[in-house]
Amino acid sequence: MSDSSQAHKPLTWRLYLIFVVMVLCVMAILWKLTSLHVLQKDFLQGQGDARTIRTEPLSANRGMITDRNGEPLAVSTPVKSIWVNPKEISQELRDIEMLSQALQIEPQVLAANIAANAEKEFLFVKRRMSPVEAEHVLELGIEGVYSRQEYQRYYPQGEIAAHVVGFTNVDDEGQEGLELAFDNWLQGIPGRQQVMKDRRGRIIRELDTLAPAQPGGTLELSIDFRLQNLAYKELKSEYMLRGARSASVVVMDVATGEVLAMVNQPSYNPNNRGTITDFSALRNRAMTDLVEPGSTVKAFTVAAALESGLFTPETLVDTSPGRIRVGRDYVTDATTRAIDHGVLTVQGIITKSSNVGATKLALAMGHEQLRNVLERVGFGTDTGSGFPGERSGVLPNHRIWHDIETATLSYGYGLSVSALQLASAYTTLVSGGIKKPVSMLRLSPEKVAALPKDHVIREDIAMSVMAALETVVDKERGGGATAANVPFYSVAGKTGTAHVVGANGYESNVYNSLFVGYAPASDPRVVVVIIMNEPGGTEHYGSQVAAPLFSRIVTGAMRILNVTPDRIDDTQLLKLSAR
Repeated sequence: MSDSSQAHKPLTWRLYLIFVVMVLCVMAILWKLTSLHVLQKDFLQGQGDARTIRTEPLSANRGMITDRNGEPLAVSTPVKSIWVNPKEISQELRDIEMLSQALQIEPQVLAANIAANAEKEFLFVKRRMSPVEAEHVLELGIEGVYSRQEYQRYYPQGEIAAHVVGFTNVDDEGQEGLELAFDNWLQGIPGRQQVMKDRRGRIIRELDTLAPAQPGGTLELSIDFRLQNLAYKELKSEYMLRGARSASVVVMDVATGEVLAMVNQPSYNPNNRGTITDFSALRNRAMTDLVEPGSTVKAFTVAAALESGLFTPETLVDTSPGRIRVGRDYVTDATTRAIDHGVLTVQGIITKSSNVGATKLALAMGHEQLRNVLERVGFGTDTGSGFPGERSGVLPNHRIWHDIETATLSYGYGLSVSALQLASAYTTLVSGGIKKPVSMLRLSPEKVAALPKDHVIREDIAMSVMAALETVVDKERGGGATAANVPFYSVAGKTGTAHVVGANGYESNVYNSLFVGYAPASDPRVVVVIIMNEPGGTEHYGSQVAAPLFSRIVTGAMRILNVTPDRIDDTQLLKLSAR
């Protein structure tokens, strides 16, 4: 064998070895590919999906709140909230500073917040940003920073309807007003969807909706925003003019018991609550604040007296000399000095607002008769409106009644009521004695038809009291509240002026001024209650402070509700035709 053939043998063996190794490598690669694509396909795809496919919550839109005519009072707008995963977020100082600058948060505060939640995987760092602002934050490309869609409550009517509607917190949960009372109804049911995300957590594709988000229900209030707006502007103007401590107005539909307007001063802007310094402004004073109603109660004192059978509307009562001793105390017919009204009919006691006359009626019939009527029209119990924080007031029920307690009750002292209670009581009276449930929600025709028809005051007695209330605004018949009159419409009502209780008893020169009235008097459509707490200046009587405000509100209300005028003489008819 030649030397050359011997030299080629090791080379051939090495070539075969390399060839076998290459074949084995190719076979290994083929096996691995087969394993990945066939044997482990489901497992690997699942692992890949777990890293890119996420189940995301779908925020539910909170239900809208509207007035009775569909005017929006509370709506939800889409916003974005920025959140971080503390386990993923970049700890680079530069990234933290960029993020804090975009979110308008101090870098130290942001870093400390993330460090304090280092063991969590979810942390909100800025809520309720506009979608454009949130997108700018995401465009920074910082690891571990994500966004979530939410909804923010917006109140188109601002402070005008704030006390009725209320507001929600940052989690869109009701905190005050009807937002709180009907939170379960307004809240929607969140949904779930599968999405594909990139390595930065941004959604690149929506895959499937596992459960659609269900929006909350719409809440249709009894409020008529046109009346609400009118009452608010008129009340605010008078409140500022008088320099009062606070004030409330309630307008109620006589036929249905629906609240058509409810406003208070001071108020607040629910869209900018960060500026509130006096948190008492959040209270719906028409439901939460109690006052002694003063002479507005005399209408029910006369009703109780007529019901007792001891008196008729024309029974004469001697109120001379404008002062009467009751036990060790005296009752007078004025807040500062006694006024002698002489001999009055029972109806005249309302016309002249005689404390002495009311006292004589009450002492003759007894406290049980008087208290029973007051209880039947709703004093001492809440109205059942369902409004959070509504107070029931105080209707005394002493174990032993002294004459002075019976006397003061007859002219509105010794008990306390809310503006809504007072409106409900007068609505009962001018409905012919039929008590209707108070409603903050718009009633359907079917519900209106199903309203109770039970009389808590006899109709003939209610009509007699209403006839007396008409004289209060009639100068020719001796009434003193002529400022409450409304052009082209008959009105009726009752003034009230009550001393305010201070730390050491009743304050001698601090008053609450009230007026409760209704219109048209011939066929009542609305009852209006006005309470001005502690007006400043020299005027404090209900006829001076509250009655003119009643006139302005009712003048607008009759026009808004398209009520036909019922009192037009020839002179007024000429004025109308000249317009």
